Amino acid sequence: MSHKVAERRRMRRLESINEHGIVATRVRPGHRAHMVDVSADGALIETAYRLLPGTSVELHVETHTRHTRVRGQVLRCAVVRVRPTAVCYQGAIRFDRHLPWFVEESGSPINSPDSRPLHPSRAATTPEVI
Repeated sequence: MSHKVAERRRMRRLESINEHGIVATRVRPGHRAHMVDVSADGALIETAYRLLPGTSVELHVETHTRHTRVRGQVLRCAVVRVRPTAVCYQGAIRFDRHLPWFVEESGSPINSPDSRPLHPSRAATTPEVI
């Protein structure tokens, strides 16, 4: 007997850097994070920083040409890897407002006062490895 689970997500999740274009993610005040997947409504991230469910966080998100800050609430957090010198957590975050780059399915970014072009002389970031 198989049970079908209803899809609760309202927005499509983008999983690869080719889909979402996000090259760097940090949890304020500067803890590095890796974007597992993201939609306009929220994100699943991996970080060495413990996220407490129910708390508010601010993510700093960058593509090659833009960056923005988005606040959200931690829905859940779990340990996904334990190494001799570090612990890696995976946390689900629901954004307080839509991430402006992913609102339209066409992929056209929506301008927001919190979203601005990066400084043109800034060097490209290297991919996060946790």
